[in-house]
Amino acid sequence: MFSPKSVNAFVRLAESKTFAEAADKLHITQPALSTSIRKLEAQLGGKLFSRNTRNVQLTMEGKTFLPAAKRLLLDWSNSLTDMQSLFAVQQGTLTIAAMPSFAEGMLPGIIANFLNAYPNVKIRVLDVVMEEVIDCVLSGRAEIGFTFAPEQLDGLTFSALFDDRFMAIVSREHLMAKADSLDWLATLQQPFVAMNRQSSVRRWVEGVADEHKVNLNVVAEANQLSTVGQLVAHNIGVSIVPALCEAQMVSKGIRCIALEQLFINKPVGLLTATRGSLSVAAEAFRSHSLR
Repeated sequence: MFSPKSVNAFVRLAESKTFAEAADKLHITQPALSTSIRKLEAQLGGKLFSRNTRNVQLTMEGKTFLPAAKRLLLDWSNSLTDMQSLFAVQQGTLTIAAMPSFAEGMLPGIIANFLNAYPNVKIRVLDVVMEEVIDCVLSGRAEIGFTFAPEQLDGLTFSALFDDRFMAIVSREHLMAKADSLDWLATLQQPFVAMNRQSSVRRWVEGVADEHKVNLNVVAEANQLSTVGQLVAHNIGVSIVPALCEAQMVSKGIRCIALEQLFINKPVGLLTATRGSLSVAAEAFRSHSLR
């Protein structure tokens, strides 16, 4: 395999009249230059220069190799620059997975703050439900995730950003819409719009209902909180959702009401995999997010 040093020596000698001139440009001795050229010629299998007492000239093979040698040097230089830029967080792509409520609410501000410092990093956002955020980070499809604290942290590291208490959402036409606050259990007894049975939010809400022996009257369910909001907006039922999605619900014309009891209060934070190490861009993003 050619070394950048030997190829550079060849190009400098090809552009010079003598070994002395080329050695001076390279800041090495003439014997060191001669050794480098001999090694390159041995690798290629033939002479690149014809020599006499006064000067050095390229052979026909040397003239053919010269353009390729210059391209090699340029490729090496570009590759080194690309890697230096990557390690300096000057470029690259960072994939982030986030719950839709976080992706729509807080994440854009975090990304904007990061890109002010690292404008050449490209961000790819996977806005997926909590369970998929965890899977994306564990599988390596995303280096960073934003989600509620997972119940199992095998292979994961979670750094909390804030605690999120749940709230009630009702349509503006609902009889409960004028209340300043609502009782948890009374809200659960209303016709209820729930997340799907596989979701953590559904499991947490049902846990409260079971603990207080309330029969949850589910009239509709959905896979996304935004869809839950749409169903509530049409007065199909009420729901209890993370306060994190308040802005999203208000934009749908839904009334968001505080719950009087603190039955669910969950940490929201940043998720990374414990295996391997983060890319430089991901580590920089993580530091920015946790400030």
